Amino acid sequence: MSDDLEARLIELESRLAHHERLAEELSDVIADQGKTIDTLTHQVRGIITRLGDMDGGWSPSPQDGKPPPHY
Repeated sequence: MSDDLEARLIELESRLAHHERLAEELSDVIADQGKTIDTLTHQVRGIITRLGDMDGGWSPSPQDGKPPPHY
């Protein structure tokens, strides 16, 4: 094998190793983001439920329709 061909092959192998490592790192990041999204979705659903429960006991006061005093 010529030196030029061997150098090109080494360069390609190096690039392939770099891309494989990058793909693994990106996969880990995506997995972590998926877990974070699941956690946040669960929290938002809980907040929506709690707000819905609170809304049932709320009634507007007579002052809610009045403009603020600075108008």
